[in-house]
Amino acid sequence: MKLSDTMATPIEEKLDQNLKVRSGMVHVSDGKSRPEPLRLSLTMELLTLQKLEIVTPTSSQHNGPPMESKERMVQITRQKQGGLGLSIKGGAEHKLPILISRIYKDQAADITGQLFVGDAIIKVNGEYITACPHDDAVNILRNAGDIVVLTVKHYRAATPFLQKQLTKDTPDSDNDVTCAELKADEGYKSSVNSGTISRSCSRPMSICSEPEKRWTDVVAVPLMMAYVTRYIYGTDKLRPNAFEVRGLNGVTTGVIHCDELAILSQWLKLITDNVVGLTHLQMKLYNRNFAVGERIEYMGWVNEGVINNNISWQSYKPRFLLLKGTEVMLFETPPLNVAGISKALVVYKVYQTMFRIVKESETVDSRQHCFLLQSSGHEPRYLSVETRQELLRIENSWNAAIVTSVIKLGRKTFAVSHHGKSGGLTLDWQAGFSLTEGADATMVWQYKFSQLRGSSDDGKSKLKLHFQDNETRAIETKELECQVLQSLLFCMHAFLTAKVASVDPAFLSSIQQT
Repeated sequence: MKLSDTMATPIEEKLDQNLKVRSGMVHVSDGKSRPEPLRLSLTMELLTLQKLEIVTPTSSQHNGPPMESKERMVQITRQKQGGLGLSIKGGAEHKLPILISRIYKDQAADITGQLFVGDAIIKVNGEYITACPHDDAVNILRNAGDIVVLTVKHYRAATPFLQKQLTKDTPDSDNDVTCAELKADEGYKSSVNSGTISRSCSRPMSICSEPEKRWTDVVAVPLMMAYVTRYIYGTDKLRPNAFEVRGLNGVTTGVIHCDELAILSQWLKLITDNVVGLTHLQMKLYNRNFAVGERIEYMGWVNEGVINNNISWQSYKPRFLLLKGTEVMLFETPPLNVAGISKALVVYKVYQTMFRIVKESETVDSRQHCFLLQSSGHEPRYLSVETRQELLRIENSWNAAIVTSVIKLGRKTFAVSHHGKSGGLTLDWQAGFSLTEGADATMVWQYKFSQLRGSSDDGKSKLKLHFQDNETRAIETKELECQVLQSLLFCMHAFLTAKVASVDPAFLSSIQQT
């Protein structure tokens, strides 16, 4: 079979070990050299590029461990039966790293093809376990969720000893270390001298003299919170019929070229749907740690426009956006655990921030699907996403976050001046607008949110609020001065949006941000 004969084939779908696998031929380049034909293979958790090789198998191990002891990131999907499908030895109390001592055939760790006996587990979902006792490491792995990202490093010196244990039919003799069977059907039991080994896998050797054709992996990108883009990195230039996927582990597919726009669109939808699904699953896992008013409404990749005085065009940087409770956050890289959520690059209060979709006629360059975030006292941030669908997802999540944040806030008071007297303008979720004056906070006037008919300001400190009297139907104008006018206006907008949305849920999908 010639690779050139397969270039125009559509995306194929099949079941492989109960996993839905989609594959098809594409061209791939590094953005500079000439593209080469490769096969693109997609599962729920992984996007893999493969090339066809003619190999003569030897007595060496098939898909053996890496020769270089570099750190690697491997994503595992926990199975209902079998758990992670691996065993560990070692721990801080033994002055040993946490080492993978066994990998069970056709179970989760084995299916990845990227984990080996002798791999030391450095991190679990970004959390270091190198200083953990054995039992703590077992608990961390047990509670790591259904999608687990392991950072590992291979220790060749430990491999012969660990593999020797695999061949024994007698209990482990190394009483200095313990072994944890990380399997769901054994209750994550940790024990010494665990007895004979069943279904263990040392990846069998192939002893075949005939050459064979085989698809070998060139690069594999985990899709959990992966970054998918059609744009040339850092620019507003859209690649024609091409895209790129970057994983959390820093691995990139390179530039994937498709011969037809329809096939490109199909690949992008399939990959993006998987990324969104996995990211939503991770969001649900994070939300187990938060109360209702503190949960994450949205998380995903955006691109932020950055003005650089040294160049004539605007450059873009990937940012990871979170809407959580009363806050909107931007990260340089996605948080890999709950602790990482506290390390945001930017944090704004939702009720003091304006969200506005940029009209197509107002975009500053060729980037589409753009929006502005402006928090009082800060410069606006110009952001874009890849698709209209993603922009609408953010907008809906933003409106939901406004309702959550305003209800949790309850009320907010701003120092104002009214007819030369100092006072406080309070926005109250239940009572509406009220003005108080004096040390004893004497009530001067009060109106419900529904009585507000309009407002105007000078962009500096002066504000006019126009209310309608319920009995006379006359319009009453109240003039105020506030030194943090923008903050007041943004907060007022949030309260009004939340109030209308709580009365009419359909409002969330139709509100126009101004």
